[in-house]
Amino acid sequence: MGKRIRKLKKQRIHNEGIHALVSGFLFITSVAILLWALFDTKVPFWVFIGIFGVAYAILVNFFRCPIRHFGSDDVEKLVVAPADGKIVVVEEVDETEYFHDRRIMVSIFMSLFNVHANWFPVDGKVKLVKHQNGNFHKAWLPKASEENEHADVLIETPEGDTILCRQIAGAMARRIVTYAREGEDCFIDEHLGFIKLGSRVDVYLPLGSEVCVKMGQSTTGDQTIIAKLP
Repeated sequence: MGKRIRKLKKQRIHNEGIHALVSGFLFITSVAILLWALFDTKVPFWVFIGIFGVAYAILVNFFRCPIRHFGSDDVEKLVVAPADGKIVVVEEVDETEYFHDRRIMVSIFMSLFNVHANWFPVDGKVKLVKHQNGNFHKAWLPKASEENEHADVLIETPEGDTILCRQIAGAMARRIVTYAREGEDCFIDEHLGFIKLGSRVDVYLPLGSEVCVKMGQSTTGDQTIIAKLP
């Protein structure tokens, strides 16, 4: 029991979800009171509570924001997962917008039930932040990386490597929040941003990086090492 209590103390609600959760709670409470007062039978009340109670629980789970720390100060050359989810792409690609060369792309898909806070994958300095409007294809499709609405964050590590972290909107996700600011230092354990509803995050690494994950593997944001830079 003590272990579970300590685990629960590390859970909190992300600031991005406060408004939605408060509004949802007030709506459910108001309608529930009306149903209880207006109908002699309580069936409508319990049906409403059952359906919307489950929906609200899913919403609370979606906006969870666990308090995490990587657990080591030795992060030189390490790339840590920026998101909870599942590895859906590990491949070499031509990156033509920023690097104009071959890169290793590692993609993490986030389902509706994953934590949707995003963390910085490396220590370094933010060189560029750019938001690009686009489509809303299903996030796991290959074309989503370039055609979907996305936000790009270029980070230069203390060792001189530059990586691209791309937050991508999906078929349901319609809002990308990016906290990174150009010129600021960034660190593992800090939040890069938040994506509302299911989507994905791509990380573009220099060739020669040692990929430490495989297709289908689950990742934990700010915990799972996805690669070691060359």
